Amino acid sequence: MRLPLIPALVVACFALSMMTGPARAEQAQVFDNYEVHFNAFNSSFLPPEVALAYNLQRSKYRALINVAVLDDGAGKRPVTALVKGSMKNLLSQVQDLNFREIKEGNAIYYLADFRFTDDEQLEFDIDVRPDPNKPAYHLHFRQHFYVD
Repeated sequence: MRLPLIPALVVACFALSMMTGPARAEQAQVFDNYEVHFNAFNSSFLPPEVALAYNLQRSKYRALINVAVLDDGAGKRPVTALVKGSMKNLLSQVQDLNFREIKEGNAIYYLADFRFTDDEQLEFDIDVRPDPNKPAYHLHFRQHFYVD
């Protein structure tokens, strides 16, 4: 039953990254042999059936961060990683992000959800460690969130 939802989550995450504007459409960084893709978007953009299937709360005051790691040396094959991170608002209030791994077929994603207020700029620091024998790679970005 979940098989039809796999493309739905992939398509939803890609489509949502395109909705945040050209500067945000392709958020990826290359570290050594790894390509790390990431995007953040309002959870209310998820179709209800996808949110239900993945136990994600849809709300105009909640958002998601999606992280995926591809191994460039293996034909851009998805790989597992340890993903940890935090975010802070303009008042420097820090909130840890709890990423959970989702494996569906060949796809591997890491999702974390969080609350925000309308017209809020958040700063994200995320560490991604695909190789336990090497230091983590660091992502840092800011994004503005609005209630839809």
